[in-house]
Order: sequence, then C-alpha cells, then structure tokens
Amino acid sequence: MQSEAVASRSADQRDSPREPRNGTPHLDAVSLAIIQQLQEDGRRPYAAIGKAVGLSEAAVRQRVQKLLDQGVMQIVAVTDPLTVGFRRQAMVGVNVEGDLDPVAEALTGMSEVEYVVMTAGSFDILAEIVCEDDDHLLDVINKRIRALPGVRSTESFVYLKLKKQTYMWGTR
Repeated sequence: MQSEAVASRSADQRDSPREPRNGTPHLDAVSLAIIQQLQEDGRRPYAAIGKAVGLSEAAVRQRVQKLLDQGVMQIVAVTDPLTVGFRRQAMVGVNVEGDLDPVAEALTGMSEVEYVVMTAGSFDILAEIVCEDDDHLLDVINKRIRALPGVRSTESFVYLKLKKQTYMWGTR
C-alpha cells in the first residue's frame, strides 16, 4: 500500500523533492502521489491528500507550492470547448523557412492557439487551434498563420470527434 511505503520514509526525505544536478526537479514517490491526487481532483483538500500520502496538511501545502514554483505542475480548470461556444478544433502543421523560433513565438501569442510544439518530422511546428466556427478557423489559418514571415506552408487536421484527452502522464 502506498501510505505504508510513504510512512516508512524518514521525515527529511518526505519534506520536499530533491534537486538533481541538471536543474530538473526530482520527483520522489510522495510528490508523484500528491500530483496523482490533484489530477484526480484539483480541488481536493490538502488534509485529504496528506492522509492519502502520509504527510501532514502543512507538509502537503509546502510540497504543492514547491511543485508549482518549480513549474512541475499547474492547477487549472479545463473546459470542454464545445460547452463554452467553440465549435471547431484543429491541429495545424506548419512548415517554416529559416528560424522556427519567431514563428513559434507568434503562434503562442494567438489567443486561439492552445498548444504549440516544435517537431522533427513532416512539420516543423504543430499548433492546436480552438475556434468558434469554420469561418473563424479559416480566418486564423489564412489571414494570420499563413501571413507570418517564414511560414512556407500549412496543413490542417480538423477534429471531428475527440476520443481521448488526458493529463495523467505525470504519474505513470
């Protein structure tokens, strides 16, 4: 059982995640258990999390704050775009001439763009777009993305039905 394993650790091991040499935060089993608890319910009280992972409420509060400060996690409300008036989602593959950074930065500044990643493969950049309707999507792609300096071409993949969306990779 996870609580028993956590309880057997010394108090100094449980107080906070260790920092490895390369600057990336080390996530021990307790931090991963806290993240898992928050992924199941981002509003779960620290006292309940503490009971599940074998820490005091104060220790959980400190751990969570450190994880937030380190950028390991965010606690946010995730909406279903369809329920808040956005009827069209698409992934747009972008091919760029020259430096990718200016194009990627311009995409991150667009309110309709939810996700930007530089890739190796058929596209230099992938951008997920959430729009009100097809006309809005066309406007974003045709008049804003394709107009960016350096954009050579785009290919759009319109979402017909979202079958899976998860944010649980932090604890597998």
